[in-house]
Amino acid sequence: MTTAQQPEKTVQQVRTVAELVDYIQVLTTEIQELYCLDEIPWVVGYSGGKDSTATLQLIWNAIAALPPEKRTKTIYVITTDTLVENPIVAAWVRSSLKQMKSEAQAQGLPFEPHLLQPDFKETFWVGLIGKGYPAPRGKFRWCTERLKINPSNRFIRDVIRASGEAIVVLGTRKAESTKRASRMKKLEAQRVRDHLSPNMNLPNSLVYSPIEDWQNDEVWIYLMQWENPWGYSNKDLFSMYRGASADNECPLVVDTSTPSCGSSRFGCWVCTLVSQDKSLAAMIQNDEEKEWMQPLLDFRKELDAEETRDKRDFRRRNGGVQLYERNLDEGISIEPIPGPFIKEAREDWLRKLLTVEKEIRQTAPVNMRDITLITLEEMSEIRRIWLEERHEFDDSLPRIYQEVTGEEFQDPRPGADYSLLGRDEWIVLEEICEGDAMHLELMAKLLDTERQYRKKTRRVGIYETLEKCFNTSSRSPEDAIKNARLKRELSEAVSQGDVAKVKQMTLGDVPAINEIDEGKSESYEEVTWASMKFKKENSE
Repeated sequence: MTTAQQPEKTVQQVRTVAELVDYIQVLTTEIQELYCLDEIPWVVGYSGGKDSTATLQLIWNAIAALPPEKRTKTIYVITTDTLVENPIVAAWVRSSLKQMKSEAQAQGLPFEPHLLQPDFKETFWVGLIGKGYPAPRGKFRWCTERLKINPSNRFIRDVIRASGEAIVVLGTRKAESTKRASRMKKLEAQRVRDHLSPNMNLPNSLVYSPIEDWQNDEVWIYLMQWENPWGYSNKDLFSMYRGASADNECPLVVDTSTPSCGSSRFGCWVCTLVSQDKSLAAMIQNDEEKEWMQPLLDFRKELDAEETRDKRDFRRRNGGVQLYERNLDEGISIEPIPGPFIKEAREDWLRKLLTVEKEIRQTAPVNMRDITLITLEEMSEIRRIWLEERHEFDDSLPRIYQEVTGEEFQDPRPGADYSLLGRDEWIVLEEICEGDAMHLELMAKLLDTERQYRKKTRRVGIYETLEKCFNTSSRSPEDAIKNARLKRELSEAVSQGDVAKVKQMTLGDVPAINEIDEGKSESYEEVTWASMKFKKENSE
């Protein structure tokens, strides 16, 4: 087999069309040689965007040009649907995968498309509505790994387990950003094989980036001048990018002053890691037929609200109060780090999301009216979290679902509708607690903890669990924050070696010392619910 000449690596210069034709021919030979070199399966990442489409098209055409007897190695094409993708793009990708599968079979090619999704316990809505996570931010970017990285990594690991190794083919390009270029160059320096970079996240896998040195405009020239081999329209892709640009133009760049629609990026419609969803907004602005997506844009803006402290707990998810220094106009304020969304806020997010889903199902085009913003499996997991982890046994999710949709909630989880405690008991508790939210929370936790342990043969750990209920829910917000401040001051005094202040603060805690054995005044232990219980039993 003839060895492919290395395509000239250039990031600064843009090739002419004639140079691009020669370059693609050399690249085709490179792909064929890499494919035939070993039995390691390939996994191609496909998002439906321009870069991944160009990459897959190059590989498809190269493999199609091989004799049938050499097309022996499976090429997996994987797409991750985060379940919160831009609806237009999501529909485009799903349709493309179906077409791809059909054409691969018809042409006798070894391409095997797979649509991946995050585990239902890791979806965006389970995180935000179920666990109460705030909308993702730069310092709390909890979504990317759960929604995108984990599903694809699970698939690639399965391929590696079955075959020992895998080659991951990506449409990454150095021209995307300076940061991307720097990272790719560092990985190039660690290459153990020609064209293949190490995959730092997955052992026994290598990364191949055939268009790593392409410019935006070369990608578009290739997509417009070379026909899509699985029968999909690259012109429609071009139009989709153009519709996602604010000026409704997607020109081919002829000089540095000409803007390119290469900056149009599609992603999750709920994404709060960017200042605004320009692509979704542009789609709505440029096409009256896409105005049905306006409720999605409005919902996303509400998610992106800067200040949500009134909707969030003063404690972290583990029930502890953690303080931080907050810079205000009048100076530095020591305040608790806002925790997860409180019960009312989580219920409100669910109600609003279901309302948006109902609205767009009525206004969307006929082919999009089956759109699902949140699945039954996600709602079932949210319901489980509210009931079992948050002890909110009023079981509000089915009620909210019926109020908004007019339909009864059909929980796919076996036995989910059976419970000893319910809405009636919750109302009684609310009346007894007379508006004291912390008292209501404590009573609910104690009752539900007893319920969870009632069927166990050995109720080992029940006292410790009940004690945690008191530790996290027995104090008022003011007392809990005050206690956290005292701990912070004591910790600072210890670190500074201020013995006098430590003694002063410690003596102030004498009432909170449990002298179980009055004859040993030096043997102090912290008061716990369990120790108080045992002390009472021993005294009897």
